[in-house]
Amino acid sequence: MDDRYRAVYSTEQGQTGKVTDKPGRKKGRPQRSSQAAAIKNPAKQGVRIRRESKGRGGKSVCVIDGLPVDTAGLKILLKKLKASLGCGGAVKGDELEIQGDHREKLLLLLEKEGYKAKLSGG
Repeated sequence: MDDRYRAVYSTEQGQTGKVTDKPGRKKGRPQRSSQAAAIKNPAKQGVRIRRESKGRGGKSVCVIDGLPVDTAGLKILLKKLKASLGCGGAVKGDELEIQGDHREKLLLLLEKEGYKAKLSGG
């Protein structure tokens, strides 16, 4: 046998050495294209409403993202949504979090405010 394919471990002798790479095999992990993961046109993505419950002790939260509004505008919109739904919420980064599962109601309220929203997730 060739020296490149020698045994790495043997029950009689223990570890004998490192295996060199086989011919034709690429070294390391394959490189991913960063362009494939990037959103090509964020303005076309639109407003999405999804429900999350991971890491919240089983309580569900509606997350609204993709709003084309600055932080001050998010706070004003959040206050309107919380008042009309009668629940709590918070601004986290560029997303709104509304306590409870109010996806259908949020869809109607956002359309009244002039945002074209879609439900996301299951």
